[in-house]
Amino acid sequence: MKKFLLSLFVVAISFSTTAQKKPKASPFSKIVQTVGITDVTVEFSRPGMKGRTIFGDLVPFGKVWRTGANENTKITFSKDVTFSGKTLKAGTYALYTTPNKDSWDFIFYSDATNWGNPKKWDESKVALKVSAKVDEIPVKIETFTISFDDLTLTSGVLGLMWENTYVGAKFEVKN
Repeated sequence: MKKFLLSLFVVAISFSTTAQKKPKASPFSKIVQTVGITDVTVEFSRPGMKGRTIFGDLVPFGKVWRTGANENTKITFSKDVTFSGKTLKAGTYALYTTPNKDSWDFIFYSDATNWGNPKKWDESKVALKVSAKVDEIPVKIETFTISFDDLTLTSGVLGLMWENTYVGAKFEVKN
């Protein structure tokens, strides 16, 4: 009986370990960038356009968006940074945005444990909010993309691209 149970266990394990993973509709991505001596890490899921109109439709103007898909996007700074002259302390934040036609608000929210938007928005958890202008780009970006652009020894731009939209928020670091 012990041999039979052991054999059954081995067969069950082999089925579970050989099961194939299915690709996710919005795959997870993690990017790490060092700016000066500050490490910046972004973890997010990347939804696709899939023939849809994104901004002003799927992602409505004037409403807080989780800035990606699935659980909220997380951004971690190893040292304090500044956006538009305002200090953001080192740590991990949920990154939310409020898209509008001409400008977006980048919102760094101190509770990074939500799935999507918080059930109850708590303004006291907004560590920093900054605005950035929208640039229309001449190509369609199928998959939501976060990038670090215009890097120098003391600054970078946190860039968001999707559909035909680019928006970037410049940040500065101390060395």
